[in-house]
Amino acid sequence: MKFDVFFSICQTEVDGHVPTERVMFENFFDQVRLADDLGFGCAWVAETHLSCQVQKRNPGAVIPHFKGEIGLNTDILQLGHRIFAQTRRIHVGSAIRNILCNGGPIAHAEAVRTFLSLHGLDRGEERLLELGFASGRFPFSNIPYGIRPRNEIEALAWPALRGLIFLEATEIFLRFLKGEVFNSRAVTPKVLTRAHFRSDEDWMRVVHAHARVQESASGSASELVSKSAHQSAGIEIPPYWVFDDVGVIPFDAPMHLLRLTIGAHDAASQAVANKFLPVGVFNLSITPGAVIEETHHRMKGVYHVAGGPWTRHQMPRTVLVFIDNTKGHTPEAQRAKAQARAHSALSTYWKAIEGTLDPVKIENAVDNALVGSPTDIVEQIKTRFHPQDRLMLWFDFNNHDNAFVKQSMRWFMEDVAPRVET
Repeated sequence: MKFDVFFSICQTEVDGHVPTERVMFENFFDQVRLADDLGFGCAWVAETHLSCQVQKRNPGAVIPHFKGEIGLNTDILQLGHRIFAQTRRIHVGSAIRNILCNGGPIAHAEAVRTFLSLHGLDRGEERLLELGFASGRFPFSNIPYGIRPRNEIEALAWPALRGLIFLEATEIFLRFLKGEVFNSRAVTPKVLTRAHFRSDEDWMRVVHAHARVQESASGSASELVSKSAHQSAGIEIPPYWVFDDVGVIPFDAPMHLLRLTIGAHDAASQAVANKFLPVGVFNLSITPGAVIEETHHRMKGVYHVAGGPWTRHQMPRTVLVFIDNTKGHTPEAQRAKAQARAHSALSTYWKAIEGTLDPVKIENAVDNALVGSPTDIVEQIKTRFHPQDRLMLWFDFNNHDNAFVKQSMRWFMEDVAPRVET
């Protein structure tokens, strides 16, 4: 079993206090240096774009009850250089880099290749950039960069189309990371079909809109509707990124220092990514066990051959940790303290995110976390996880007490990790 550490750098209100941005970053680097000393494998850092607080001023606020910023890291590449400079052994991971915003997939491929070229200048440096990538958690982060419906057809098809746009971006991003030279005409077209929609009604609305747009050219909207409505028919959507032949530099970037992980749970995205490069799967602790095992089974068949055989380590999983090993306290007292902290943190967080408290959701979240004394957590790990799993342990969840976060990290690596088969 591999143990990584996950950092949110979430600048939210806890017990009426919101630390400054400077304090948040100072605490983060303090914690990541300790993670390196303790022997965690990789420091995964959450990524966020554009202010949640400012977005609350607009119609359709995504988290109107949340006070503060959901995260302060906007660029793992800038942060990564500083992490590597302050540590000796730990790898750096993005959880997760949004390849749609900030210029789109071409810009991100170029930025990653530049990072690797600079990172590789340090002779003997073999630590990895573990690049998790996805389409972003909140749509408002992508809209200013043109990821929005461009016409009536796309507006009606948007819930289905968003996934196809991410597939388009994924192909472009990975092919440029590989060092290919190509143009947008060589990218797999986006084709909407009935299978992308929840109902016949949703699909037919798109079909009729498409027919209206094409009517002037064909002269017969009814014929177009009849043709497009057929189950096997499709509507091709023009590319979101249009470009002639492009080569992304630096060409000689040390790609062996990069490991890729996709933050998408649908099988299509995972399979498409692995057509181009070896790409693992980023997962969450709340994902049902059956889905985890199904994903492992499927990935054995689609994982890119250049990555070798699929292993469970290619699917890191986030896990909240609430541990207590206060000296002089009984295991029962330690367990009670840890459970109290878990309930408090999760209740506060979910109320901030959703505006209400759902006792069932809180209980489920506590059940999915690692909570209790070291002995409790050892047993939970052995019961719930495979011996070859890779866990991203989340200690700073809704907690700005830097000393306690670091103490929790020590308790885990000193009192739990040695007792779990690795």
